[in-house]
Amino acid sequence: MNAHEIDYKIYGNDMQFVEIELDPQETVVAEPGAMMMMDDDIVMNTIFGDGSGQDNSILGKLFSAGKRVLTGENLFMTAFTNTGYGKKHVSFSAPYPGKIIPVDLSVYDGKIICQKDAFLCAAKGVAISMEFTKRLGAGFFGGEGFILQKLEGDGMGFIHAGGTLFERKLERGEVMNVDTGSLVAFTSGVDYDIKYVGGIKNMFFGGEGVFFARMEGPGKVWVQSLPFSRLADRIIASAPRYGGKHRGEGGLLGSLGNLLDGDNSF
Repeated sequence: MNAHEIDYKIYGNDMQFVEIELDPQETVVAEPGAMMMMDDDIVMNTIFGDGSGQDNSILGKLFSAGKRVLTGENLFMTAFTNTGYGKKHVSFSAPYPGKIIPVDLSVYDGKIICQKDAFLCAAKGVAISMEFTKRLGAGFFGGEGFILQKLEGDGMGFIHAGGTLFERKLERGEVMNVDTGSLVAFTSGVDYDIKYVGGIKNMFFGGEGVFFARMEGPGKVWVQSLPFSRLADRIIASAPRYGGKHRGEGGLLGSLGNLLDGDNSF
């Protein structure tokens, strides 16, 4: 194996974290800020790019880091190395309620494609970079943007899904349509494109978006029930405005709105 061979254990149900067990000199790389706790002999090191070691030249490191910037991720990553003599542990927490998905890349032909914010951590040697979609339509209307993220190698990677996780294995020629925000990841054999919903009423009043992700097998698809963008929109819509009051509070319209919402206070 080119990637470090790490062991792991996932804790929790709705707010999960993954504990990585490292042998001496083994390393795991993660997004900045993902670390939850670690043993004393584990040393953190901020690195350019993903630390996969595919190109150790200065230009290679800059190109690797630049590809991460294009996917909307941080320019740097953090490497956690066991510098002690026995097995040590470091844990990484999920950023919001959902499930952590362990992915053995050697099982999936060495490649997984995922949303740009799905990656959590991976064994050193796994390359994390951009993935161009095959069609311009998927790029301009896909929700995830023209550039997706890919994990390549033969080691373990960990991605995160919001809410409840659903896994679907598609046979050759089998098709499923997925809300673009609900799509978490898929294997390299799945053909990915954007499908127009159609119909004026669907466009303006359907509430489900104008485009779906069309996934055609063979391969595996991971879907999440609670995309972070949807959760964030609900939080923003309910957040206090204008000095702690919701927009419209204090007037007749605000009072009527409170009554309709079940709030009897004025």
